[in-house]
Amino acid sequence: MFVVCKDHVELAIDMFVDEYEDAPDIVDLKETEFSDWDPPVQCAHCEQPAKFLVV
Repeated sequence: MFVVCKDHVELAIDMFVDEYEDAPDIVDLKETEFSDWDPPVQCAHCEQPAKFLVV
């Protein structure tokens, strides 16, 4: 699972495919709420705001 900004979505997809050998689901964090989890506010690869969850 990767929480990333728009600029790092492709990198996160590549990392997911390399690790799991399957296509990930991309979740827009603005359109989704989680009852038991608060996503990080920053991208895992830079300091931009997190926009997507790659799972």
